[in-house]
Amino acid sequence: MKRRLSMAILVLASVLILGSAGYMLIEGWSAFDSLYMTVITVGTVGFAEVEPLSEAGRAFTIGLILVGFGALVFALGTFVDFIVEGHLKGIVEGHRMQSSIEKLTDHHIIAGIGRVGSVVARSLADERVPFVVIDQAEECIARARDEGWLVVEGDASDEETLTAAGIDRARSLITALDSDADNLFVTFTARSMSPGLFIVARSSSEASEAKLRKAGANRVLTPNVIGGRRMAGMALHPVVSDYLDLVTHGDAVEFRLQEVEVGVNSAFSGKSIKESQVRDATGAFILAVHSGEGGVNTNPSSDTVMRPGDRLVVLGTCGQIDALMRAMG
Repeated sequence: MKRRLSMAILVLASVLILGSAGYMLIEGWSAFDSLYMTVITVGTVGFAEVEPLSEAGRAFTIGLILVGFGALVFALGTFVDFIVEGHLKGIVEGHRMQSSIEKLTDHHIIAGIGRVGSVVARSLADERVPFVVIDQAEECIARARDEGWLVVEGDASDEETLTAAGIDRARSLITALDSDADNLFVTFTARSMSPGLFIVARSSSEASEAKLRKAGANRVLTPNVIGGRRMAGMALHPVVSDYLDLVTHGDAVEFRLQEVEVGVNSAFSGKSIKESQVRDATGAFILAVHSGEGGVNTNPSSDTVMRPGDRLVVLGTCGQIDALMRAMG
């Protein structure tokens, strides 16, 4: 429809230009008088001629009426269809959505909202964190808008599209397209545009994981492999699997797993877990410590010292985790 509207505007503009040029050549009128005569002729408003027309001028006017009136009807009909079908509303909503995206900072970008990407988007929406989705498929874009998500229509591997999604202000990018090649291009482009961006990429095979990491992905996930491991875990350790599902995906359970960073001004900075009495002070459990130097302590003892920049994997209620985050600065 947009192409048809552009064509209608082009046809009408061409008639006005050619009509004005015709009167200037045939009658020798000025550009403004020629344009005025063309407009009242095409619009069939019935005003008097600027000057008496010659025989050649009257013949030209007849042809202009036939051609111009048809072009005017076509343009008006196209414009009405454009409004009726909601395209004008879509443009207005698009500008409003882009304005909302431009206000975001520290948000997440999801490239591709198919089977995997839509699950990611719903999870982020449940956590009430800001995010923007990118897709080219009309049905995916319509579904995203119905969900109330901020969406950018376009190719996620294109720099302009990523810029429109606010990649320079984003916290992370999750590329969940169906093709490994597409995810590779998105990862490479995003990494070149934002060296510090945290990138999570989807892979359909283990063979593609190394390529995605070389392209700049911080994490690479293969849904088939993860799904298979989870199924095996459910069969071998059903109670453990059920517990993990509750604390990571359960909607009704109060406990949550969360990542908390130790701030420079934290009351616990430089203290051991025992000295800080994290459990007594906040009620949350520290399950693992990811040091700022890159090491991971998956079973920290009470003597483990927490330093600025360390990231803790904690378990607790929302209130307990909030208390811990405040204490961590």
